[in-house]
Amino acid sequence: MIAEPLPAADAEHLTDVLRRAGVLDDGRVSDVQVASSRATVLSRIIRLRLSYDNAATNAPSSIILKTGLPDRVNKTWNAGRQEVAFYVNVGKATPAGLVPLCLEAAWDESTNAWHLLLEDLTLTHTHPTYGPLPPSTLQCERIVKAWARFHAAWWDDPRLGRSVGTWGDEREDAASLQRFFAERYQGFADRLGDRLPQERRDLYERYLDVMPRLWERYHSRRNLTIIHGDAHVWNCFLPQDDSSDDIRLFDWDAWRIGAAAADLAYMMAMHWYPDRRRQLERPLLDHYHAALVGEGVSGYDRRALDDDYRLSALFLIMRPINQEAIDIPVIWWNNLERILLAVDDLGCEDLLHV
Repeated sequence: MIAEPLPAADAEHLTDVLRRAGVLDDGRVSDVQVASSRATVLSRIIRLRLSYDNAATNAPSSIILKTGLPDRVNKTWNAGRQEVAFYVNVGKATPAGLVPLCLEAAWDESTNAWHLLLEDLTLTHTHPTYGPLPPSTLQCERIVKAWARFHAAWWDDPRLGRSVGTWGDEREDAASLQRFFAERYQGFADRLGDRLPQERRDLYERYLDVMPRLWERYHSRRNLTIIHGDAHVWNCFLPQDDSSDDIRLFDWDAWRIGAAAADLAYMMAMHWYPDRRRQLERPLLDHYHAALVGEGVSGYDRRALDDDYRLSALFLIMRPINQEAIDIPVIWWNNLERILLAVDDLGCEDLLHV
């Protein structure tokens, strides 16, 4: 049995969930065992092995319970709420085969406690590599093609900003973000001292000065889609069958409306060192754009993708600062170094002077 109290993993509760999903009929879950449990930076991933009485043949032998870390469950931490909202509002309206099947998504407004019950892809899918090793070129091509399929499915969808996601007030939003990021940056710069050189401080200060103008691209509300927001390659499950395109995109706690290139920049500009990035960046952008067009997106040429990619890379200079501020350890320093090198290579500073 389960050693800790996990109401979502109760046999009676799971019986109800699986019946509502149409995979259990009159059977019932008789026992639940924790097959494995691991903590990520922000959550717990628990694989539950299920036993049944009178189960239908398609009843799953295991499912995944994703829930918050106990020390992250508080009223100011909204990552779980965001991911629950994704599966409630976006996942179920997304074409099948792009995200894991969600059996239940629940969030408690009074406590901020949350959980997801997801299909278990352990036996059919795997991570591209064990981080921080980047994937092969072929794997990368398959991953960006999957992103193109997902982005195209929500491209300029009339539900954006209405029933799915929010736009926010343009002037108020830009001004408040500018103040928020300026405060975050100042604290970060103070803590780093001489480890943040003057030339980088100058870059950040110029960026913060013109940030409202840069956000005009977002406020155009054209050629936008649902973006993942944390689209490193280890948030993709690749099928173990190399002939299959059944790639699943997961960990949706940072999703929002935005330019699709933001996910590509996070995948490459944020996470790859210069040699690998210079070798693959443009070919993969070509591959992505061709796939996007193949999915029916029009009026968005290859130059527009380049423009959005450079702007997205520039926006990402704030991400390591946010990661450090909310105590996401280890990764933020390498992310800082890599994204600043990418900004140099891509000539993103030119965007500050337009």
